[in-house]
Amino acid sequence: MSTIGKSVRIERIFNRNTGNAIIIPMDHGVGAGPISGLTNLQEAVNKVAEGGANAVLGHMGLAKHGHRGYGHDVGLIIHLSASTSLALDPNHKVLVTTVEEAIKVGADAVSVHINIGAEDEFEMLQDLGYVAGKCDEWGIPLLAMMYPRGKKVRSEYDVDVVKHAARIGAELGADIVKTNYTGSPETFKEVVSGCPVPVIIAGGPKMGSEKELLEMIEGSLEAGGRGVAIGRNVFQAEDPTGLVRRIAKIVHEGMTTEEVIKLGSNV
Repeated sequence: MSTIGKSVRIERIFNRNTGNAIIIPMDHGVGAGPISGLTNLQEAVNKVAEGGANAVLGHMGLAKHGHRGYGHDVGLIIHLSASTSLALDPNHKVLVTTVEEAIKVGADAVSVHINIGAEDEFEMLQDLGYVAGKCDEWGIPLLAMMYPRGKKVRSEYDVDVVKHAARIGAELGADIVKTNYTGSPETFKEVVSGCPVPVIIAGGPKMGSEKELLEMIEGSLEAGGRGVAIGRNVFQAEDPTGLVRRIAKIVHEGMTTEEVIKLGSNV
């Protein structure tokens, strides 16, 4: 196991001073096609990098068509899982890229998607264990997207199932866990305290207002969360660069939502 390799790479994703991260997932193109905000990958990456994102996350095409070679540096996380909205079961994720292939294109980390409670959960857990072993072998961090989804799941945001999903990710070898925010700092603290690796929150569906998004981020950090992995709520925003800057004020500078909103366009 190359712990040095993981330590070096993880510093390209998490801010050295704050220990937190702003990750912008851009893997939606495989699932839904060229959606708004991701029509031009290079342009999308540029906007969030200029705002101060620590890393972007996507499939191999992001490395091939989204790499800029100019402007602010930004970490690269290659997503190994995929499914499409046209499939009979879009929740069935399969591995489409290997750890070795991700390393060859310069990835700082890799990610996998696991739906806890799905009928084919066992296959995705098997993939998670396999990928975790490869990541240990090659010294590359693994981000596990752990989502509670299935017939037995009352709500994807219920604290009992979210903290279970997060713990599974850590137990099976993930270095970072991404999961749903449970709605309050009090409940999300249960998720964080029960997971021995850094927990970051997903952005979820498009939100009604920027204030709502910032309050969610603030609440997760108050509970001990280590950052965000927010996609469409950022890249489909009217001003993705400005929004990332405002998110950074909370994630890396410890400001409150109210303080950030008061700054307005001065951010």
